[in-house]
Amino acid sequence: MTYERFAYLYDELMKDVPYEQWVRIVNDSCQKYNISGKKLLDLACGTGELSLRLQKHGYTVTGVDLSADMLTVAQAKAADEGLAIDFFQQNMVELDLLTKYDVIGVFCDSLNYLQTEEEVKQTFRQIKQFLKEDGLLIFDVHSLYKINEIFLNETFTYDDGGICYIWNCFAGEYPGSVEHELTFFVEESSGKYERIDENHTQRSFALETYEQWLIEAGFTVLEKIGDFAGKPQANSERVFFVVAHKL
Repeated sequence: MTYERFAYLYDELMKDVPYEQWVRIVNDSCQKYNISGKKLLDLACGTGELSLRLQKHGYTVTGVDLSADMLTVAQAKAADEGLAIDFFQQNMVELDLLTKYDVIGVFCDSLNYLQTEEEVKQTFRQIKQFLKEDGLLIFDVHSLYKINEIFLNETFTYDDGGICYIWNCFAGEYPGSVEHELTFFVEESSGKYERIDENHTQRSFALETYEQWLIEAGFTVLEKIGDFAGKPQANSERVFFVVAHKL
């Protein structure tokens, strides 16, 4: 998966995403589980939209992402707002840092971009190395309900005049996976439209499977949250895990 020029369109396409809901879950979880430290790792941070918000809420944020293009956008945004945030290019499966964090977040269904069971399990093991003993791991994933009932074999469109897209979803190679085929048309200063094609693959697993892998990695699952509030339901589209380092 490569983002390339898509990174520069990402914020425009995500402008209606309720980022403050993610911030609220982080704040509420830290308060509920008595996390006093403020060092936070935003893993798979993308263009840094959540990194900036969390920094403004008093966290000392470090952002990590696989995409150099996404990080370029994130660094520019932080500089524009006068925020001192360190950004590093790394693969979450091979996470290698110099310090430990009070909170590690993998937000906006970023974990769903891992394609194999071993990649997810290895990511959990790597995260545990860099999470303080009393720290929290907070992440969210698309549910299997969303993969199978909302995405599969559907087509979505968007048109605001300057940016248009056609988004087709197909079954992926693995159970619980979906291929996102996106075609963007972006208006240039000349009035002509540039076409950009992107293909992304996401995969999810049963909630019980994630929980078992977390336990195997040495975590304790404190709670699961469905669609930003309450316990997950059969039709929850996004599920948050709030996880403790220690048993």
